[in-house]
Amino acid sequence: MKSKLIFVFLFIILGFVALQLPVNKLAGSRVSFTLFDLFAPISAVFLGSVYGIIAVFFMQGANLIFNGLGNVDKGSIIRLFPTLFAVLYFALAAKSKSKNYILFVPLISILVFNLHPIGKTVWYYSLFWFIPLLAWPLRRRFLFARALGATFTAHSVGGAVWIWVFNLPAAVWISLIPIVAMERGIFALGVSASYILMNNILSFLSYKQFLPKSVTFDRRYVLRTLNSKL
Repeated sequence: MKSKLIFVFLFIILGFVALQLPVNKLAGSRVSFTLFDLFAPISAVFLGSVYGIIAVFFMQGANLIFNGLGNVDKGSIIRLFPTLFAVLYFALAAKSKSKNYILFVPLISILVFNLHPIGKTVWYYSLFWFIPLLAWPLRRRFLFARALGATFTAHSVGGAVWIWVFNLPAAVWISLIPIVAMERGIFALGVSASYILMNNILSFLSYKQFLPKSVTFDRRYVLRTLNSKL
């Protein structure tokens, strides 16, 4: 347990550092996407769903405190939660036999978005959120499909809440469509790369007998030369 908590703490530190490296700014807020969005979804796969979600929440909470509570706006508060759903999707999708209740999240998000007066005029924007459902059957065969489902699950929660809080006009949502398509594709590639990198780091630590047994990794994504030594 002590070793597991040390690894949770290390993940929190890594996530906190990633939160300081902005990638893109969110419309209607001072909040930015960061490298954290590429790192966070993979946490629960290695630490377990409960520990992973707790670690990600603490990463974001520590970041809010570090940057000053006076700088916190509605967007900052909203950003605390969508990533947690991405973490859960990615963790559940990694299991060969897992319940698909996470798929209700994007479906509910679609409903909530289209109940908004502006949202229903740009209903086609919410079609993005069918991607987690389409990716689910492919989740075990293709890492990219798992990552794409996770990042669009987070996007669905954020979008459904964002439209009710900020009431962005239809023109903004329309203009975001090509940006979202490119951005989420890049995020999915980044999540996949982060997962492969972390798998190899943890497998190396396992080889050196520094890895607690409760921290797992997927040997399918470990370099062949390293895998042969495990």
